[in-house]
Amino acid sequence: MITVLAVHFAVAAVAPFLFRVWGRSAFYALAAVPAGSFLWLLLQHGAVYSESGAVAGVIPWIPGLKLDLAFRMDALAWVMSLLVLGIGSLVLVYCARYFKKKDENLGGFGAQLLAFAGVMFGLVVADDLLLLFIFWELTTILSYLLIGFARTRLAARRSALQALMVTTAGGLAMLVGLVMLGFSAGTYRISAILAQASTLITGPSADVVAVAVVLILVGAISKSALVPFHFWLPGAMAAPTPVSAYLHAAAMVKAGIYLVARLAPGFSETSYWQPIVLGLGLATMLVGGYRALRQTDIKLILAYGTVSQLGFLTMVVGLGTPDAALAGLAMLLAHGLFKATLFLVVGIIDHQSGTRDVRKLSGVFRSSRALAIVAGVGAASMAGVPLLAGFVAKESVLEAFVHHAQSGPWGAAVLAGIVLGSILTFAYSARFMWGAFAAKPGVAPTPFKAVRPSFLAAPALLSVLSIAYGLWPAPVDTWIQPYAALFASTAPDAGTPGEQAGHLALWHGLTPALGLTALTFALGLAMHFGRTAVARAQDLVPGWLDADRAYQLTIGALDDTAVWITGRTQRGSLYFYLAVILSMAFALPLTVMLLAGKPLPENLYFIDPYSPLQAVVGAGIVIGALAAVKANKRFLAVLMVSVTGYGIALMFALQGAPDLALTQMLVETIILVAFVLGMRSLPAELRDRTGGKYRVVRVVIGLAFGTTMIFAAIYAMGARVAVPVSLEFPRLAYEGGGGLNIVNVTLVDIRAWDTFGEIAVLALAATGVASLIFVRGRGDRIKVSATVAEGSVGRQVGVDPGSREAAALAISRKFAASTRDAWIVAGRTLAPERRSIIFEVVTRLIFHTLIIFSLYLLLAGHNLPGGGFAGGLTAGLALAIRYLAGGRFELREATPVGAGTLLGIGLATAAASGVVPLLLGGQVFQSAIIELWLPVFGDIKFVTSTVFDIGVYTVVIGLVLDVLRSLGGKIDEHFEEDAEADEETPASEPEPVGAAVETTAKGQG
Repeated sequence: MITVLAVHFAVAAVAPFLFRVWGRSAFYALAAVPAGSFLWLLLQHGAVYSESGAVAGVIPWIPGLKLDLAFRMDALAWVMSLLVLGIGSLVLVYCARYFKKKDENLGGFGAQLLAFAGVMFGLVVADDLLLLFIFWELTTILSYLLIGFARTRLAARRSALQALMVTTAGGLAMLVGLVMLGFSAGTYRISAILAQASTLITGPSADVVAVAVVLILVGAISKSALVPFHFWLPGAMAAPTPVSAYLHAAAMVKAGIYLVARLAPGFSETSYWQPIVLGLGLATMLVGGYRALRQTDIKLILAYGTVSQLGFLTMVVGLGTPDAALAGLAMLLAHGLFKATLFLVVGIIDHQSGTRDVRKLSGVFRSSRALAIVAGVGAASMAGVPLLAGFVAKESVLEAFVHHAQSGPWGAAVLAGIVLGSILTFAYSARFMWGAFAAKPGVAPTPFKAVRPSFLAAPALLSVLSIAYGLWPAPVDTWIQPYAALFASTAPDAGTPGEQAGHLALWHGLTPALGLTALTFALGLAMHFGRTAVARAQDLVPGWLDADRAYQLTIGALDDTAVWITGRTQRGSLYFYLAVILSMAFALPLTVMLLAGKPLPENLYFIDPYSPLQAVVGAGIVIGALAAVKANKRFLAVLMVSVTGYGIALMFALQGAPDLALTQMLVETIILVAFVLGMRSLPAELRDRTGGKYRVVRVVIGLAFGTTMIFAAIYAMGARVAVPVSLEFPRLAYEGGGGLNIVNVTLVDIRAWDTFGEIAVLALAATGVASLIFVRGRGDRIKVSATVAEGSVGRQVGVDPGSREAAALAISRKFAASTRDAWIVAGRTLAPERRSIIFEVVTRLIFHTLIIFSLYLLLAGHNLPGGGFAGGLTAGLALAIRYLAGGRFELREATPVGAGTLLGIGLATAAASGVVPLLLGGQVFQSAIIELWLPVFGDIKFVTSTVFDIGVYTVVIGLVLDVLRSLGGKIDEHFEEDAEADEETPASEPEPVGAAVETTAKGQG
């Protein structure tokens, strides 16, 4: 099972490259993956249906959280996998002829569709609640991407977002329910939870379990588009037809049905199960059928028909009896076959005729009889016509509910509702065939291009399977019986304990179910032939009874509320924002501390008696902070803030934390450089000062916040009642991580997950900085301005090109650029008055030294102060020095690799260091200690977590490079453009704003 998932994801990753080479024919290669998995699935039949009843596999992932990669394939998962893999491969084959050769973004589409097949397979075989939720949310994300494939169309983007919001909201509710259920059961293993379900629903935590089940059902009904969440599915028809055929007929919307079927054997007797499952299922069946009869788009007819069928399926699989379990899975398979057939037929009609409107389609039957026959089989199966899969399954459903009707009035009402829903199903099935293929009076025959056999192959095969299933249902019955047997001893309507479910058959004799089928056919035909009267009756229903409209009004109201709140809180005042944030940050902790009434811990001291130098450093920090507040220039303020940062670094060093001191010093230096570069575009003076009463308010808030944080830290340190976990870190670092530097081993081994999250945030931050500065790209390609390209020194410095000053500057530049193989290119890119020869010489001397030192910190950090973060900052500082010496062109020479590439390489390296141990049978981010002897070097001890540290090193360099190119190179480019604009401005005109900014910026420098 894990191999199947890995192959799906691996091929999906390379799918865009396949499409570049093969074009749309690459869909055939993608189809081979689920097809091969389908063959593997057939080979697992013997193991799944053996005495053990399942095939299982477990890989420990995060034992501390009881999270394992646990997979289990039983009869239910095997049947669901038939749909997921079988129909998935056929849809991919269909895509090769559905899309045009000139269509764009097919690589991404194919990758997402194949990945969806893998994710859906993972969902049905997952045996862990949290793992199931991960796959559940992945289906939501992929469906959002697939529905919004036509990203230039507003309808597609709107529908994708709507589906995402609705299913995500349900998923969040489901997550809470899954956690509650797993906590109550003491395990998140699904098979173990179902085994103890009878105890859970009657034990002390029965009420908690009942609420958990309700929350899980909320997720299921939102994913399967039941009332009141049914409106997102018809909107999702903005997706390409292959997506509708797969996600909205055979896969994604079946996820909710699968979840109900999975939990039904253990929890169908909880308090709220039957009202939710039967009540919402019946309402959905009726609403969907009613809405389908109002549609003029044949795809929307099927969409609302799918909504109706999903409600029908939910009722059947959730009824909780052996007969209903058998009928539910039988209907699940039949629905997947006929609905996928019909959606694929709709795609062909749209592709060949250019329309799906029943008012424009006419005479298509005459143009393509083979297509009409294939569609007729699918529609007849949907309507429950004999000899087809839909008839066999629906007869079993009616039999189950006829037995259930004997339980009381509620059961009889449900049966009556199902019969009414079946009448609507027959009517919209007939409407689909009439609208798509019939010759309509007064409508000209629709031009229809011939359908190639390769285009028709997928729906034709599905229709053949529907016929085979209807004529010979015995194999399907054999597949489903083990699942139905799970209900035999618990179902209230099963009669005596141990009673078995019935059997699927084409003919059960003259039964009440057969009579209800005949009634369905008669009334369904009457509704179809009286469609004009039915339409007039529907027109009498008020238009405001529309769930989609209610959703839009709700979202609109939320938007209006957000705008109102934003307008009153986001006032564009930094002082206001900080006042609100800091006020809440001290008010809440202070309130808690006062209410708690805890005394201060003993043995407090103001200054460490063993390090009196702390008092001097602390005084320096305070002076720096006060000077920053009083500074009237931006540069001075930032410099004073850096004084506080360097003081804190020194404080760390005095406390015996050299790693923290080194990192703090390097971070403070890089931040100082970034601030200085950014301030070039700001006025030098801090003119916008807040005085008067607001100054007093700011002082009070600042003092209150600082004082509260001091006492919060004191209380937190004094509140410890257990032995600190950090006491074990030295032993864990040496024995488990193979290093003496506790800080570094903690970052790259003991808490590698935390560090991986942090470097991911760093990459996001770098991307955010770049996106604010660069509209397109990351500035990796240098844009040369006219002044630099022409080497016009006179223009660069603002002197007359024909003057002696310009001639002298040109001679100076020529002399400066005449050295052979110039390492610092400032001589060719900077005007002499902007250069510093001393700084260039110093850069030549220390750049390589800093790079070597950064590598030393990286490699020595496992046992000595340093590590990937400190090493990366040191390398970034070297790049900053080289940029300051030679400008943006020098930075480009120093780093031919782009910042985005470095960030990607770093994240990939760190991720690989976590995945490789898992593939080798270990745990994620597990380290290995390798001891070997090498000539010259002698005994070497290498720890594989160093690879993770290399990833951190690369990410940090990419971050610094992004900052330098954004706040440095890009602003330099703006200055050059402003200088060119100044040259073209007549002397009599006012000075441009950009020139004034540049002048001010130079004044700060």
